[in-house]
Amino acid sequence: MLAVHLRNKLFPIQQIFAGSSASLREIQLLDGATLLRNYKGKIFVGFSSLSETGKKMQKFLKKLEEEKSKTVSYLINSCGLSPETAISASQKVSVGNLTKSNSVLALLEKQGFSRAQIATLVRKRPAILVAKETTLLPKFEFFQSIGVSKDILAKIVSGEPTFFTRSLENQIIPNYNFLKSVLGTDERVVAATKRTSWIFCEDVNKSISPNVKVLRELKVPESCIKLLLTHYPEALLVKGDEFRGSVSKILEMGFSPLKSMFVLALHAISGVANKLTWARCYQSYSNWGWSEDDIRMAFRKHPNCMLMSQEKISETMDFLVNKMGWNSRTIAMCPTVLFFNLKSRIIPRCSVIELLLSRGLITKRPKLSTVLIPLEKLFLERFVVKYEKEVPELLDFYKGKVGVQEL
Repeated sequence: MLAVHLRNKLFPIQQIFAGSSASLREIQLLDGATLLRNYKGKIFVGFSSLSETGKKMQKFLKKLEEEKSKTVSYLINSCGLSPETAISASQKVSVGNLTKSNSVLALLEKQGFSRAQIATLVRKRPAILVAKETTLLPKFEFFQSIGVSKDILAKIVSGEPTFFTRSLENQIIPNYNFLKSVLGTDERVVAATKRTSWIFCEDVNKSISPNVKVLRELKVPESCIKLLLTHYPEALLVKGDEFRGSVSKILEMGFSPLKSMFVLALHAISGVANKLTWARCYQSYSNWGWSEDDIRMAFRKHPNCMLMSQEKISETMDFLVNKMGWNSRTIAMCPTVLFFNLKSRIIPRCSVIELLLSRGLITKRPKLSTVLIPLEKLFLERFVVKYEKEVPELLDFYKGKVGVQEL
């Protein structure tokens, strides 16, 4: 009986199907089990009888082991993969023709890929090494023709190579034509591509197009549709039922489809990641004393307040509430302030207000929106230039050049 010892188990081999180009994972047992599937170590083969068939099997498996070793070495030395990653990748590709693989690497380098980007690409998509140059090059040329620079394209492809496996004629170009028809310019198509290359992975006629139709039926302005597709295309890539459900939810919250806030709110509740972030933000605001009505009010005023990091929420709320004394619910009425940089905007402006109050130059604390919302020029006119005679170094204090003890 012919048998193979694999990981200390004895597997009888009744019949093996393997062509001359078979890889490790293509060796099939008669009952359908795959021999050596996902096997990363050395091949240990033993035979209960060294028949002629057994000898041939030993020779065949030895050849496969040599091919695998050759592939692993190539992935490490030529592609920059770590030994562990190279072993894993070798299960998905066999580099039999080094000339072909070298040609692919040369093409990637010519297209501006760094060694690190090549390693990332090969790790994520090992089959790229056996792709035809005549298939890859036209895709590079197409995206560059619409304005995607080499460095940006290298970043996109290495980050998410799935879309580069799609047919240029049957999917990439048709998707581009649709996107261009909605967005109007190549610049916007490129911007959307930078956001997510998945707009070329899926058939737009089954994803984006039906969802755009839903928005148009609601009379959402084309400018708002362009805004959504350019900056948040992932919101339009969800399944139709889920998309319509999100639209209904936004309408129930009181958003008008005629306003840009509608598509911003739609983005905020679309997709698994955003929904998880929403839940975390909801909990954070609740911890700071906001009611459900407060949270909905803040969301209607600035939908992206439900997509913030918990750390940013905590830091800003702590300063404005605990250090400055503003009521937590006041911030719910002006959620825009949560997006301002704490060190470069919030703290310097609030420090000026505290100084003016301590000197008796103003008698009551201004509204939160009056302090943080105005543009820099207006804030300086209201609270710095106006009091320079009384506090000559107030501007330097505002800019952090002098401390309060030096005034």
